[in-house]
Amino acid sequence: MSRLDAVFERERTALVIYLCAGDPSLEVTPDLIVAAAEAGADVVEVGMPFSDPTADGPTIQAASERALRGGATLPKVLDAVRAARARTDVPIVLFGYYNPILRYGEARLAADAAAAGVDGFLVVDLPPEHVAPLLGPLREHGLDFIPLLAPTSTAARVEAATSVAGAFIYYVSMTGVTGAAGAPLEAAAARAAELTAQTGKPVVVGFGVRSAEDVATVAAKARGVVVGSAVVRAIEASSEPVAAVRACVTELARGR
Repeated sequence: MSRLDAVFERERTALVIYLCAGDPSLEVTPDLIVAAAEAGADVVEVGMPFSDPTADGPTIQAASERALRGGATLPKVLDAVRAARARTDVPIVLFGYYNPILRYGEARLAADAAAAGVDGFLVVDLPPEHVAPLLGPLREHGLDFIPLLAPTSTAARVEAATSVAGAFIYYVSMTGVTGAAGAPLEAAAARAAELTAQTGKPVVVGFGVRSAEDVATVAAKARGVVVGSAVVRAIEASSEPVAAVRACVTELARGR
């Protein structure tokens, strides 16, 4: 059983925490991953910084820009994951956009990511109908592909996403970008539960989850809940980012 599969064998709702690699620095990124895991994260999404993160709101866009200015590259992100993997067994999913993956090379990246200790990929702008060039190498190296669904997803898209999904499916709570206020979390959690029953795959809810209370709302029905912008904001606001992540994730886990 993979690390990701094991997470969803547990009875509790999975808490998935997003961190942008390289923010505030590449050197501290392994410490942030470990701190999130120790504070209660069941899965850590590690953002691959990209210059045009179209699905992300201002908070994560700014974090990606800071990381790129600090010299973050995909090989260096893998180095940070490798350093974290030596200290934690938390599942790590690389989160990002297809352009850096295409430039790196799908087969080469799958091999290098597996060697670094990555468990899967979530590629925001790669729909399931076009995932074959990446999916083959990922499966060859035992890595999961995590597709996305949204409130606008058709029955055909749900079927397509299910056919390529690894350990879980990511349900976007609303049409919009990360970090937005006013997400219909109760409705999203109910839809995630429906999709879990329909697809046979655990479905987690992301976008718009900001607090322990939001986590509790989603956890009432969904198999997992994703928090990103709130954690990134805590890092940005603190001179002690590791402590900030530990405190933020501890509080979020209270709602699980």
